[in-house]
Amino acid sequence: MGLISGLYEWNLKRAIKKQEVPEHIVLALTESDLLSDNNYTKLRSFVSWCREIGMNNVTVYVSIIEVDAKLGMKLGKKLSAEIPSVLSSITGNINIITRWDKEIRKSGDEGMRLDISLGYSGRYELTQAIKEIMAKVENGSMTPGDINENAIESHLLFKSEPDLVIRAGGKRLTDFLIWQSVYSELYFTDVNWLDFRKVDFLRVIRDYQKRQRRFGR
Repeated sequence: MGLISGLYEWNLKRAIKKQEVPEHIVLALTESDLLSDNNYTKLRSFVSWCREIGMNNVTVYVSIIEVDAKLGMKLGKKLSAEIPSVLSSITGNINIITRWDKEIRKSGDEGMRLDISLGYSGRYELTQAIKEIMAKVENGSMTPGDINENAIESHLLFKSEPDLVIRAGGKRLTDFLIWQSVYSELYFTDVNWLDFRKVDFLRVIRDYQKRQRRFGR
């Protein structure tokens, strides 16, 4: 790292410390991003950067190819088996959910909360919630009049609303947390995932701090 770039990064860190950082951040990746990330080095760095600035809740969403269901399931199992061991030294509070799970698999509660969503898209989550609600209507435990925003939210798997959603190396929105992230700030990186550096991460956080959140108003 050159002297000028080092000073720039130092100034970014200094400015960030003077203001609040996002309580909950989401990083949206594709399966190809992780498969090209040798030993998940970049992912490990990202999680470390989040902990370093004092973040409490980090969610990483990895879209899984849906062309071949068997291939997608195999890939999901591979990632869910490998990722926790790589990140366990950063935080013990790692929770995994794949498209084929009915609930989040929790591994602990010490340290920064890290949720890893593998293919559990927002459309799929919302579809599952609607199915559960309709089943309750059919068995009489709910009536159509009981269906409102609170009822839908109570049936969603992910409860937390992210402050900031980072889409790495892409220009299209992700459908992850489509209900929960309606008022989230969005950031599309100019660089691909493997080229994403710490200074890029700090720029994202600093950009967020400069924004005036309106929450739909």
